[in-house]
Amino acid sequence: MAGDNQGQSPPSGWPGHLWLEGRTIVHLLDEQTRPTHMPRGPAKRTGPGFLNPAMAPARTRSVLLVNDALQHDWLVRADQSIRILDALCATGVRIRRWRNEVPGPLQQRLRITANDLDQFALDWAKASHQKHPPSQSVNHEPEDDRYGSNSDQVFDNGLDFRNKDARIAMIESGFQWIDLDPFGSPVQFLDAALQGLSRTGVLEITATDTAALTGSSASSQARRYGAKGIVDVYAHDDAVRLLLGTVATSAARLDKSITPLLALFDGHHVRISCLVQTSREKASKINNSIGWRVRESDVPYRFVQHPTPEQVERASGPMWTGALWEKGVAERMTEQKVLELCMPSEEELERMRAQGLEWSDEDIEYSTRELRRSVRYIADAADLMSREHLLLNLDSLPRWAGVGGAPKVEKLITSLIDSGHCAARVPDLEPLIATDAPFDVVLSHVRKTSPSTK
Repeated sequence: MAGDNQGQSPPSGWPGHLWLEGRTIVHLLDEQTRPTHMPRGPAKRTGPGFLNPAMAPARTRSVLLVNDALQHDWLVRADQSIRILDALCATGVRIRRWRNEVPGPLQQRLRITANDLDQFALDWAKASHQKHPPSQSVNHEPEDDRYGSNSDQVFDNGLDFRNKDARIAMIESGFQWIDLDPFGSPVQFLDAALQGLSRTGVLEITATDTAALTGSSASSQARRYGAKGIVDVYAHDDAVRLLLGTVATSAARLDKSITPLLALFDGHHVRISCLVQTSREKASKINNSIGWRVRESDVPYRFVQHPTPEQVERASGPMWTGALWEKGVAERMTEQKVLELCMPSEEELERMRAQGLEWSDEDIEYSTRELRRSVRYIADAADLMSREHLLLNLDSLPRWAGVGGAPKVEKLITSLIDSGHCAARVPDLEPLIATDAPFDVVLSHVRKTSPSTK
């Protein structure tokens, strides 16, 4: 059912100026300057139509994850659709990328709902979608909501736009996929998101309150997450595990369990994607995956379920202590796959340039690098991050090994692999590696590969 809002006047400030994210044209407000490629950290918000370019890698990975669920049928059967909601869609970049960049044969199985309480941002999303519709027309008939009431859905070429409080939008229907990307902490939306999922679903969450999650703001961490942190080389991993632990315990109260699909710290935010299943039996086992990270004298850390009074001062938690990724999903997030799905062809670029996009050869080079960066190291680390591993910061190893300088990360990884162990670099701004080698073995390889070793 196509929408009837084609004749509406454009939103204030339209059309602004054009940007390209993945294979999707984005309209930016005139007051937002042209983004730089591969930006880091939080950006200054310029108004309700603001797009944070630093979140582009997270949106790219979301495209890959949705595509993987449809292509490999690990969420629903091959003959079923996925009902997916972006609960805080803002100007609609993520929803439009889902609709534009997931391959055409899978699009008919993707039912996308876009919600935001900000009418201006929602109007901007609608105008962008109408100006640059997907290459393949997608129309769905409205469905009754989960309570049997008649639906008020009005689909506009494959997108259902709603203007509601996110908590209401999430619980109105049974979604198999909910994306929750608020400003700051997601805790106020978490229960509604979990209740809004079907018995089996995917929940993707972004948290930008990293001061609380890492322990830099101890009072906010205690208030929002009921946790204690230590700001050291494990602060980023702690932040990821703390958010996962919060989601897992909230889910358990609703007789649900989580399986992390992909969880990582990306620049200035934490992004986690979890498979959520209704199961009292699995929910009752939540404590098996909740514990504390204790810094030790013989190894960098150990996970314990309950720290002793003597350990508490040098411990952070409680947090998720289980696997962070799902191997089968993460190992398919390759640079080749991201370019296949999200890199525009020369023909597509020419059509976009004809619509007013200014995109030079340098822009193509930089955007290609950004797409590659969004998945860099993920496939290689998929096996280790899906099971028990030791996480190590390269810069802290010389002190432990008693050498003057750190080896090159690639050289250390190769040395460990050649000796029969698994090792891989982990996505982070810091030089982190994961390995299944015992710590004393790692130190022997550090001494062997360090440039200061004579």
